[in-house]
Amino acid sequence: MIQSYQRLKLDFDRDGYVFIRGFLSTDELTAFKSGLDRYISERVPQIPRTDVYYEDRNKPETLKQMARIKEHDPYFAALIYRPKWSGLAEALLADDVVPQELEWFNKPPRIGKFTPPHQDGYYFMLDPNEAVTMWLALDPVDEGNGCVRYIPGSHRKGLRPHGRTEVLGFSQGITDYADADRAAEVPMVAGPGDLLVHHAVTVHRADGNPSERNRRSIGLIYYASRAKQDKKRLAEYQKGLNAELQETQKI
Repeated sequence: MIQSYQRLKLDFDRDGYVFIRGFLSTDELTAFKSGLDRYISERVPQIPRTDVYYEDRNKPETLKQMARIKEHDPYFAALIYRPKWSGLAEALLADDVVPQELEWFNKPPRIGKFTPPHQDGYYFMLDPNEAVTMWLALDPVDEGNGCVRYIPGSHRKGLRPHGRTEVLGFSQGITDYADADRAAEVPMVAGPGDLLVHHAVTVHRADGNPSERNRRSIGLIYYASRAKQDKKRLAEYQKGLNAELQETQKI
């Protein structure tokens, strides 16, 4: 493991997350954004509605989430395997990794909803719950437009109880989140090209976006090879969720 990974691994094990400023260079970020613009204009009209979420489906500018991007586009299918990304995941998890997901998120100006406090591992259904989520900022992100907020060390305390929410794209949230949790939060102010990486059990949330700015980001998910997923239970959950979203005309 190179020296920079060693330092990041120590921080990751202690806090449950790491922050890497300038993870993508200006040229890399420009290429990334160009690929996303192409994907939105060319691919989104063709992919299943279950993989594209809007705050209001009748208003294209309210696009808020695109799931399973790597399944629909060869450029992003290859990107998630690049050593720049997968090597970092392997170093933090101390294992080979299995690339799982590449998603796009936005909190549209003025109407972007809050992200309820949750743990990604609750959705993943893994045993052991060993995975990382990488979150790459595409816009300036701060407390005014809904930055991510972590609770340091929460990954060492196991999964907390979750229940249904009304937030599109985040169907489960922690049910016993209290004032002590909010007092422990660390807001992560990030610029375009900065990267956050958190453990599957790290508690995090984000406020809504009342500002006039977008709050766009990319999420990449890697499972540790030692983690096994209950695919039957996951499929049943996703089927029920899709039916609910279609009924409420969210997808």
